[in-house]
Amino acid sequence: MKGIAIICCLISATAFAQHKGQMDAARLPVLAPHYQPEYTFDEPTAPAAWKELRGGLHAAFGSTDQAYFRTEAPSQNIRATWEATGWKNERLNAQLLVWSPDSLRQVRFTVSNLVNTEGKVISSKHAKLQLVRYVLSNYPYGAKDAVCEGSPYQQGFLMPDRLEEFDRFDLAGKTTRPVWISLDVPVDAAPGQYTGTVLVHTERYTDTLHMKIRVQQQLLPPPQEWQYRLDLWQNPWAVAWYNHVEPWSDEHRALLKKHLQLYAGAGGKYITTYAVHSPWSDNSYMIEGGMINWIKQKDGTWKYDYTIFDDYVEMAMALGINKAITIYTPVPWGNRFRYTDAASGNYVYAQWAPGTAEYRARWHDFLDDLRAHLEKKGWFGKTYLGINENELPQTLAAIKVIKEHSPQWRITYAGNWHQELDTLLDDYCYLYGNEPVDSQQRQRSARGATTTFYVCCNPPVPNNFVFSPPIEGRWISWYSFARGYDGFLRWAYDGWPEDPVRDARHGSWPAGDCYLVYPGGNSSIRLEKLREGIVDYEKLRILKTQAAASGNKTVKRSWQAIEQHLNVFTAERGFKEEKITADVEKGRALMITLSNELAR
Repeated sequence: MKGIAIICCLISATAFAQHKGQMDAARLPVLAPHYQPEYTFDEPTAPAAWKELRGGLHAAFGSTDQAYFRTEAPSQNIRATWEATGWKNERLNAQLLVWSPDSLRQVRFTVSNLVNTEGKVISSKHAKLQLVRYVLSNYPYGAKDAVCEGSPYQQGFLMPDRLEEFDRFDLAGKTTRPVWISLDVPVDAAPGQYTGTVLVHTERYTDTLHMKIRVQQQLLPPPQEWQYRLDLWQNPWAVAWYNHVEPWSDEHRALLKKHLQLYAGAGGKYITTYAVHSPWSDNSYMIEGGMINWIKQKDGTWKYDYTIFDDYVEMAMALGINKAITIYTPVPWGNRFRYTDAASGNYVYAQWAPGTAEYRARWHDFLDDLRAHLEKKGWFGKTYLGINENELPQTLAAIKVIKEHSPQWRITYAGNWHQELDTLLDDYCYLYGNEPVDSQQRQRSARGATTTFYVCCNPPVPNNFVFSPPIEGRWISWYSFARGYDGFLRWAYDGWPEDPVRDARHGSWPAGDCYLVYPGGNSSIRLEKLREGIVDYEKLRILKTQAAASGNKTVKRSWQAIEQHLNVFTAERGFKEEKITADVEKGRALMITLSNELAR
């Protein structure tokens, strides 16, 4: 017995000894047997609804303006027929829902050609189906209490957002799966009404849904010709990090081309570039690096390497993103600048505050070289020096240095409205809710200055969070048109957090605040709804011009009805989902009427 006791003690001592590299068991990640493309921890709020459903397959079209949740049986805005009206070259979106109290295997879809009464055909190849995946949010759906600090909610919430290409899928019992359908109406489609079907089939069941698409006479220009100024800030380093490739390698460039196509396809106009390393307080999950390397040579003179800058700008322009180049920033966080010391090969960090002699010397030297480079490339006239949310004294001091160098430099600023900045800025982007009055905005437009607005981690509404009602993304551009703005800005296009395909939370910010596009060049409901609003803006702009040139009194009255309706967007304060949805729908109906009148 004594020997056994000694052995037991030795085993116990070995088991509980401290080993090198040991971790606390409570901190070990929980391992899953297989990769999960999305989390499935949610529970239904109305479990009885599943018991009331007949078994087997259920399928219907839902609204793209609202969210449908994984463990909830759909009950609102569902129908067996998708009806839509659009222009030639317009993208029309639908949301097809599949749900069942039972498990279904191999759910797949067959989309027919669309045919009109004269036998004209819109091929099914113009329709694209994408699976809607759920991502983790730190706020519940429709939350209006989101702030830039930590969420007050301890729970997690699954939100439908990520779009993913697929062939087929299995459906777990008592769950719903949305499928996003995009129909790109061909440029040469004959006007008229087209009909077709979507066949939904599984191993045991089939169902048929119907499509009725009316094509109007008008033609929507391609995205690169849209006048709407869409500015989604990009971080190319996030793409390299997520895909484990060397930044600016051939592999990285190939990924970036696909990645930027969604931005180009949404009418992206601004190319985001960085003259300084990590301008935003190191608060991105993957830091934005400098695209222009500042090098202090051994003799004390400076030179600037534009290799990355040129590669990125040329790549974006080749995709049609060619309206503007924004270079960030003359006022980085903490006035911190990084340069390479040629003598030692080390990176050196310096603080050059606007208004100081050192700042002026360094920026005038840089601007001499930058201007020469931009003029050689033919880019000077479309380049802006970008300042973001800096305090007014700092901003004014930086602008003074820039304009002293040359009054021809273009400057853009994103932040609150300041009367002092108005005439100094070629491009002004206001934070929603901190904007000028209409008369001040009209003065900017009259002198040819461009204006956009933005939302970020505030305000809570309207916004593009994963928990924002999808209609808010479309509403944004109606508001932009109503205020006489030129477009919309958002940080960011791709500021991905740790696990962006499954978990949209990013530190303390509201989920989805930092990105609209997913790895692999995959879109989102949020980006598609934003794009819908941009198309509405372009159609409004075109209709306004056509109505002004028309002598038809009916056309004039129809445009006046639209102008009157636009007032509801500037007056909106409550952001009730049903109301803003109805406001957008009424506006679209008025556009359809005017389009028909102009075509007669």
